[in-house]
Amino acid sequence: MKGVQTVGVVGAGVIGAGWAARALHCGLDVIVTDINSGMEAWLNETVDNASKMLAKLTEGIPMPVRGSLEFTTDLAAMARCTDFIQECVPENIELKRSVLGTISSRAASDVVIASSTSGFMPTDLQTGLDHPERILVGHPFNPVYLCPLVELVGGRQTCNVARGIARKFYEGMGMHVLAVRREVPGHIGDRLQEAMWREILHALNDDIATTSELDESIVYGPGLRWAAMGMNQLYMISGGSGGARHFMKQFGPALDFPWCHMKAPELTDELIDRFVEGTAEQAGGRSIRELETIRDECLVALQRVLASHDIGAGQALNRFRERMANPNSKQQA
Repeated sequence: MKGVQTVGVVGAGVIGAGWAARALHCGLDVIVTDINSGMEAWLNETVDNASKMLAKLTEGIPMPVRGSLEFTTDLAAMARCTDFIQECVPENIELKRSVLGTISSRAASDVVIASSTSGFMPTDLQTGLDHPERILVGHPFNPVYLCPLVELVGGRQTCNVARGIARKFYEGMGMHVLAVRREVPGHIGDRLQEAMWREILHALNDDIATTSELDESIVYGPGLRWAAMGMNQLYMISGGSGGARHFMKQFGPALDFPWCHMKAPELTDELIDRFVEGTAEQAGGRSIRELETIRDECLVALQRVLASHDIGAGQALNRFRERMANPNSKQQA
């Protein structure tokens, strides 16, 4: 399988545009395809906004000449012209299978095809496709152009060569690759987020708290810590001099307390209205683009601080800096 110079992105939505922005910033040419020709303008606007943030994030890093961006509605034509394909269509398994079927029948046999799916397993996606050994999951987190994590998940037929190409490709764009040990619905990150989201919906449904109050419980407390360390490391610290064992002894019994639910509440119209109205109030009249800018500026600043301590997402930024500063150690991308 050859190195990647031109990236194909299927779907010009939030995730697809994010992938495009990151790849372009790292010197790769990108061809984005979407059945809706009207998405081209939105894609260009999103990439322009993302590029400003990427420039801030990578300030001081010797970046290559920016790649070129092309938009097309011809899925098959894109597949024939690219070296790596990232599928980003909506979470509908039949739609994904249809799109992947077209791509796999048109792309060269040595082109790795990755799905951005949030929860589908690669084995379910690759079944019946041409050269299924090169199909896998590369699940990112929004915004893709700033969040470095990508979950790399192979299916039953995925070969190690494809996994290696995907890892090299993602790391070449400054991402932190988390190789998921075995495929499960929702991978790792979304399973954890889903558990918290279910509790949020229960609290909202039971009128325990508003969307604002629920977010405050995260932003002013555990959310600050999670950027630097995960819950397991933080809980070890919470055990004091006794460490993780003392923490488990002290707080483990609480797992038997009815503090949380496992099943999500019914999504009634009333619950949906509470979520929609609550988040609109939190926005305070600011547009989605304005909120995105605030989020992105905070993510840039936070990662640069973390990089100064070489911890959390800052490690990925430091590794990227070293890779770009030392041509001899660059991974082919």
